[in-house]
Amino acid sequence: MEVLAEPSRRRILDLLRDGERPVGELVALMTLTQPAISKHLRVLKEAGLVDVRPDAQRRLYRIRPEPLADLDEWLAPYRSLWSRRLDDLERHLDSKEE
Repeated sequence: MEVLAEPSRRRILDLLRDGERPVGELVALMTLTQPAISKHLRVLKEAGLVDVRPDAQRRLYRIRPEPLADLDEWLAPYRSLWSRRLDDLERHLDSKEE
């Protein structure tokens, strides 16, 4: 999912992991301007990764977990590759200690 290639968008998702937040709070927690945060949120919303709901004068954003579950499912076959490589590295490092 190319939307997640942008580090700022991944950081926004990290911040939304604990629950919904207004744009102003995201701005305070990041080093980006309000327009930049809003742009990233719009891209995340268009990709279906976040939802927004009005709350009086604010808009609260939250993660939509379903697309992330799809991404997790797609990544599953690759985990064995990573695990094997990490196991190989561990064996290599253990052999160097001996």
